[in-house]
Amino acid sequence: MSAKAVLIVDDEADIRELLVVTLSRMGVDADSASSVAEAKEFLEKRAYDLALTDMRLPDGEGLDVLRHIAEHYGNTPVAVITAYGSTENAVAALKAGAFDYLAKPIKLEELRPLVMSALKLARHPQARRASIGEVAQPGVPRMIGESAPIQRAREMIGRLARSQAPVYITGESGSGKEVAARLIHAGSARADAPFVAVNCGAIPENLMESEFFGYRKGAFTGAENDRAGYLHAAQKGTLFLDEVGDLPLAMQVKLLRVIQEKTFRRLGDTVEEATDMRIISATHRSLAEQVVAGQFRQDLFYRLNVIEMKMPSLREIPEDIPLMVAQVVERLARQNKVGPPTVSEEALLALRRYDFPGNVRELENILERALALCSDATVREGDLYLTQAAPKERAAALEGALGTRGLPLHDFLDQVEREAIQKALEATRFNKTAAAKLLGITFRSLRYRLDRLGID
Repeated sequence: MSAKAVLIVDDEADIRELLVVTLSRMGVDADSASSVAEAKEFLEKRAYDLALTDMRLPDGEGLDVLRHIAEHYGNTPVAVITAYGSTENAVAALKAGAFDYLAKPIKLEELRPLVMSALKLARHPQARRASIGEVAQPGVPRMIGESAPIQRAREMIGRLARSQAPVYITGESGSGKEVAARLIHAGSARADAPFVAVNCGAIPENLMESEFFGYRKGAFTGAENDRAGYLHAAQKGTLFLDEVGDLPLAMQVKLLRVIQEKTFRRLGDTVEEATDMRIISATHRSLAEQVVAGQFRQDLFYRLNVIEMKMPSLREIPEDIPLMVAQVVERLARQNKVGPPTVSEEALLALRRYDFPGNVRELENILERALALCSDATVREGDLYLTQAAPKERAAALEGALGTRGLPLHDFLDQVEREAIQKALEATRFNKTAAAKLLGITFRSLRYRLDRLGID
């Protein structure tokens, strides 16, 4: 097997020499160029597994090298070298498709893992197809569907998997944001390391710091043993922050410092631990609006939202519903150790017409209930219990609720919200955790609404 090859592009001879010597000691061949034009000449003569380019070059920019490689040598990852503190340049490079970046002065303890991660990237087309959910891969979810929005999501996942950039995934509750995050991780150079998913809305505020940072024995009352936190568990891998908008402001400050300094310290410890992880965050709310409202730090938002990806809602892709139904029904039947039932055409048509406020998660709940209720291994429309009113019926209900004298909007919305919560509580026998899941909100959010609306 031939040695891995790296192309170095920098106009400073001492930096080129440092990188060549370091890579040689790692068993990697390296060629060095001092300009954009010279880099293009090397690229024509040899295939490279990684390119390292400075952002400032005599005849152009590192972004020129990045774009040229992306256009002509798409499988070659590119890492950029930026001036110290030049965050804007680094972010611009990551948005343009760079694998990662290094800040000057170059630290060898940061260079080596970057190079090793880049060299791990899958180059075989079949491996890339598995990474974005087009073919089955053990332990990795698949993204079902052939619609244009799903195809665009797959393409985006494939590009993001070849980068180390932080990703911010938006989309309604239940639209598959965690599935997208897991697929990005599965196709990345970090695929062999842990994927740690954290629901930021499910952690009590007084436990945030200990859950994220971990603690040493004796750090506080009850700390009887050392415990590692999420940051340690995600080392070398991916940390997925679901509902990141629910992080308290105090925790946002601490997370920002971890991202900036790439170190953290357990509670009760005196030693800083270096971090090496990729952060993917997600929320069904608008973080930008939370920034304007003063509920989320702007500097942290820009650190997390380097590349944004939106997951489509289920009502945007009704043509994919039959494929999803088949996949979910097959999985549920396998779990229950029964043969897969038939789903009638009327039931499929009803599902395609349904709005799905809870998206894929709601589809799974509806089908699980239908499988339990159907009598002869055939799911019919009546087994689905779709109670959502048609648009005209909803408009009539709204008009009736407002009445002839009208009703202040916030009072009307409170009334609708109260009824929805009460129905969810009744349907789950007043299990608040299950009710929150049914409503597509976090447990903390449900608790807040119960207090605000005065629901006992």
